[in-house]
Amino acid sequence: MATHKQDEFVLEATRARTTPPPLYKVLLLNDDFTPMDFVVDVLQKFFGMDRERATRVMLQVHREGMGLCGVFPRDVAATKIELVVSYARQHQHPLACVMEEN
Repeated sequence: MATHKQDEFVLEATRARTTPPPLYKVLLLNDDFTPMDFVVDVLQKFFGMDRERATRVMLQVHREGMGLCGVFPRDVAATKIELVVSYARQHQHPLACVMEEN
């Protein structure tokens, strides 16, 4: 009578080493035409800032020429920029928003 030995398999847990995606700063740029209140509203609406923080960022944009809205993965940053620029154009403001690698 033949005996059969079952093949033995050992599964080892391995962790895939993934690197986080690169992050991008989203920056608002100053212009001489967009009202300060509109900039504050944009920061609240698209970046989830409370009024106090949005006002601080707006003043930074006004005084220094640009202000940091947040840091996001590339796709999120690009989407936020598109939304901000589209919203500004709908309201006839030339507000510019850009991203740069963090």
